[in-house]
Amino acid sequence: MTMPPPPPLPSNQASTNPGGPVPLWAPYYNAPIGVAVRRFFTKYATFSGRASRAEFWWWYLVSVVISIVLNIIYSAAGGNRMNADGSMQSMSGGAIVVSIVILIVGLALLIPSLALAVRRLHDTDHSGWWIFIGLIPLVGAIILLVFYLTGPKPAGARFDQPTS
Repeated sequence: MTMPPPPPLPSNQASTNPGGPVPLWAPYYNAPIGVAVRRFFTKYATFSGRASRAEFWWWYLVSVVISIVLNIIYSAAGGNRMNADGSMQSMSGGAIVVSIVILIVGLALLIPSLALAVRRLHDTDHSGWWIFIGLIPLVGAIILLVFYLTGPKPAGARFDQPTS
């Protein structure tokens, strides 16, 4: 049984590195999940360049799964327990430790998540400063979601900084 050929690369990838791996400065369209997560951590605080939809949404899925797992562990460790009268019970030692781990993970992933969001905005030919529109309740989040879902625009290449 033969596998179908992979889909053709967008013109910017085909011309920069034909047949080889996609360079870090270029967006990786149709990136598999493992590559998207690896690129997320490799480009930890890189706000320049672009990120494809696949890179952005695969990381978003991974971060949601990490969040769900940490919240399950937190609940199992004794967090968010209520007494019979509806008052909150004090947290157990395990829940405090898990809370600290959640805080550390959240802080460690804050900058790279912002950097990825800015690179995704660049791929849609928007300045990274548009990320601040998310501070407007509801409307800002909807506008950012539309930008994140928008396909790549060739004019977004102005944000690229080729290194080789």
